[in-house]
Amino acid sequence: MQLEEDHRGPHLNGKHLRPESLMMSYGYNPEWSEMAVKAPIYQTSTFVFKNAEEGKAFFELAYGLRTKDAEEQMGLIYSRLNNPDLEILENRLRFWDGAQDAAVFASGMAAISTMLLALLKPGDVILHSEPIYGGSDYYIKNILPKFGIQSIGFRANMEAEEVEKLLEESGVADKLAMIYIETPANPTNHLVDIEACAALARKYSTADKKVIVAVDNTFLGPLFCHPLKHGADLLVYSATKYIGGHSDLIAGACLGSAELMKQVKAMRTFMGSMASPWTGWMLMRSLETLKIRMEAQARGAESVAEYLKNHPKVDRIYYLGDLQNNPHQQAIYEKQCLSAGSMISFDIKGGEKEAFTFLNSLRLIKLAVSLGGTESLAEHPASMTHSDISPADRAVMGIGEGMVRISVGVEHPDDIINDIEQALEKVQASVSSYA
Repeated sequence: MQLEEDHRGPHLNGKHLRPESLMMSYGYNPEWSEMAVKAPIYQTSTFVFKNAEEGKAFFELAYGLRTKDAEEQMGLIYSRLNNPDLEILENRLRFWDGAQDAAVFASGMAAISTMLLALLKPGDVILHSEPIYGGSDYYIKNILPKFGIQSIGFRANMEAEEVEKLLEESGVADKLAMIYIETPANPTNHLVDIEACAALARKYSTADKKVIVAVDNTFLGPLFCHPLKHGADLLVYSATKYIGGHSDLIAGACLGSAELMKQVKAMRTFMGSMASPWTGWMLMRSLETLKIRMEAQARGAESVAEYLKNHPKVDRIYYLGDLQNNPHQQAIYEKQCLSAGSMISFDIKGGEKEAFTFLNSLRLIKLAVSLGGTESLAEHPASMTHSDISPADRAVMGIGEGMVRISVGVEHPDDIINDIEQALEKVQASVSSYA
């Protein structure tokens, strides 16, 4: 028997079900697949129509040749257009953020690039926070200009008035079409005020053009920040990270209103950037444990940050649970974050040599890029994830040669700290040398 549902989602005995409960079975009926408790992998390229009339009707909806009737369901045609695994996954994923619709992609960059190309056109301006993930930074600054789209960057920790002044001084404020932010910023953990960006977007919107606010919410995942509730129009994720959570798949996601997602999904159809059925099935598996994984990782990160904060060879830490000396950032955190998450960056006293010594000495924590997996990972942003950014720009963004980024996994926090401790002992820089 299926659950009853209204505009807020499924409910049972008069009470709406929470997302973590819906991840187990929502959107799937065992009767579709020999009563299997879990959805199978629909590893097929195409689907059979019952008759020619049905095929015609499905294509009319797929290509927007007519509007869908109230009780009509979009039928299955071809896995580039739709696939049961992706549809079930997308229906579940949207509950975490309260989105009307979702789309999954072959990678985080596929989600970002498809979304940008779907909603921007030649002559548009995109205002974006800095720093952001290196791939996103490169795409915005080097690929979008080939399509006649100009970008303006602002530091993630700027106040709203400074951002608007920067936009006005650019001389192209009237061409603003999108505000794209990554919060917390990668890798500095600087927070961007989503509500302030939404207010700025409304100010520069016109009757003919709505300025869209898009947020990369990867660092806090669907659990610890819900940008749509703070005025954002769209979310993007590298679903490889916390949503996938096991470092065994590559995927991306975009979520938002039905109106905007219709445009994003149409672009996805013609770019062919959707995830595969196998990836969709693996993401459904991962969503079942998303909450318990992220909560365990956040608890571990709190212990690790406390240790790093007091270490003599650590110059500074960048962690959302340690903002008491920055009232502006603390206020944003209290307004839009539900947890500090599990990402920590810190500056080792010295530079690249000391950072490399530390990274090369780790034994439990793996030296690798990416984040959000069950295992702890560490990397050197300046020479790895953000190496595409010029040294001068990295300096302005606060990405120094001594910075290390750690994604805390689900290992016991004491074991993670023990590994960090022995690795820091290998760093030869003395405290007095940098006092």
